[in-house]
Amino acid sequence: MNRDNSYLMESLEEVIRLEIKTDPEAVRKQALWCGVKPGLRVLDVGCGTGKATSLIHEMIQPGGRILGVDYSEERILYAKQHYQKSGIDFQVYDLRDPLDDMGLFDLIWVRFFLEFYRLESPDIVRNLAACLKPGGYLCLLDLDHNCLNHYDLPPKIQGILFESMKRLEEEYNFDPYSGRKLYAYLYDQGFKNIQVHLMAHHLIYGKVRDEQIFNWIKKLEVASMKNKELFENYPGGHNAILTDFTKFFLDPRRFTYTPLILCKGMKRK
Repeated sequence: MNRDNSYLMESLEEVIRLEIKTDPEAVRKQALWCGVKPGLRVLDVGCGTGKATSLIHEMIQPGGRILGVDYSEERILYAKQHYQKSGIDFQVYDLRDPLDDMGLFDLIWVRFFLEFYRLESPDIVRNLAACLKPGGYLCLLDLDHNCLNHYDLPPKIQGILFESMKRLEEEYNFDPYSGRKLYAYLYDQGFKNIQVHLMAHHLIYGKVRDEQIFNWIKKLEVASMKNKELFENYPGGHNAILTDFTKFFLDPRRFTYTPLILCKGMKRK
């Protein structure tokens, strides 16, 4: 398979989007469930801007160390400039390659990453398992039915969203159903004591916050650029669907949610 290093959500504002959408309270809550505690050596897979890496670094003190890895040189540079300090480091790396030179980790945190590697996810999990200490935990966190749960979305927009997601699966290796597969990934690699937890990542009703508006409209803008022909077939074209979705999203009657599935397993000793 030819490797395509293009990132589905890549845009000039992606660093800003990632910073805004990362909720410190949510990260801490999820990290606690995963078993993050002082003294651990942690790997943060697909660390992006490093914001979540920094939050986990705080939780593993005293004595803990964390390495954040991402294939984007731009985001790793941002992370180093804003979050690097003693006990926290960042490195450009393609997680589809074995991690033989990184040593062993007590805990590996993989949040909102596998969804961008629909075909390679099982191989990535295998690579990660190889650099985990026996008795260590691999923690996979991802969304399910991503971007597709809205009420009362006009049928013409809903049809475009579902068709767009289908095309993103086929042409951009994106997996809107990654969350439901996480348990099987760990099971197939022989992990024990596998635990699964389900929570809402998005739960939007009534008045919407500014950061939610920015995040969702940016998602639609990126999807529209990846599916130009599809969106131009919408009545009124590309700009019309952005206008109509924004109107829907700003309506306090709207209800939007996205399930987040957390799955952790212990490597056999």
